[in-house]
Amino acid sequence: MFHYDDGLFITRAGLAVDVRRRQPRGFVSHAHADHMARHEYAFATPATGKLYQHRLGKNLRVRELPYGTPTELGSVQLTTLPAGHCLGSAMLLADNGTTRLLYTGDFKLGESLTAREAELPAADILVIESTFGSPRYRLPPREESIEQLVEGVQQTLDSGRTPVVHAYALGKAQEVTAILTRAGFPVLQHSSIAEISRVYERCGVSLGNWSEYKHGVFDGHVVVTLPKSMKGFRLAGLGEAVSIAVTGWAVHPSTQHRWKVDLAVPLSDHADFDQLMEAAKRIAPKKIYTTHGPAGFDEHLRAAGFDAEPLNRNRQQRLFH
Repeated sequence: MFHYDDGLFITRAGLAVDVRRRQPRGFVSHAHADHMARHEYAFATPATGKLYQHRLGKNLRVRELPYGTPTELGSVQLTTLPAGHCLGSAMLLADNGTTRLLYTGDFKLGESLTAREAELPAADILVIESTFGSPRYRLPPREESIEQLVEGVQQTLDSGRTPVVHAYALGKAQEVTAILTRAGFPVLQHSSIAEISRVYERCGVSLGNWSEYKHGVFDGHVVVTLPKSMKGFRLAGLGEAVSIAVTGWAVHPSTQHRWKVDLAVPLSDHADFDQLMEAAKRIAPKKIYTTHGPAGFDEHLRAAGFDAEPLNRNRQQRLFH
């Protein structure tokens, strides 16, 4: 059914899955840099295809895989399903007639203002991305985190300072913008974020009352810029600012200090530990392979009664099922 060669491959389909080096055929689950490459032919949802071409080159070839529409490739039926991570993000269900494999990619359960809510089909084999695959990463309810963000922004504005929210340019920045504009705050976005937000809007996702930051802040506005770890996050003319990071890592008490921000809000576009375990139970696979997460998540799955092990580089070229 599949093999591992420094990345996941659907063998009969000849399809690389989120492999970060150029391939003849590559499935791109979403348009974050750690999940894509300039493939000869990319397979992706329509929205991910547009974001992929925006980020890596408008002339790259993309075969669109709309959600829920089966496509035959090399005697394997491929179907994409919403992953809830960001606009266009998709899980990939591969069915060869006897075995169903589900690759989650990055995913999140529950509500999002800017992404379709994740759908979890039954599968025999589950390859699960497990960023927060440790019990210490249990996020508070989304409503509490949103309330913390909105209160922090309002208190900053009331004090005459500028709230500056740091978020990744694709996904988190648009979700934060939609949350803030829905709460009544107009938003000014860093130019790199604004470029991606325009793609979102061309795909039919409204982000509310936002515009690109030029120079200087208007009263009552919130600025959304890049994370402090990224070059070019600084914007001129902000005046006295309060920095706010929005990240799932904020459940760790040291995040505010380590990230050098005034407030860290635990809001994530990744499934936390409890959602990862819930997904496994709902999919009910016979075998689970864990990837892109901390060592030991497979042990938690085995303790819950699953046959689970890591998918890693020690399995170069090994065939599975």
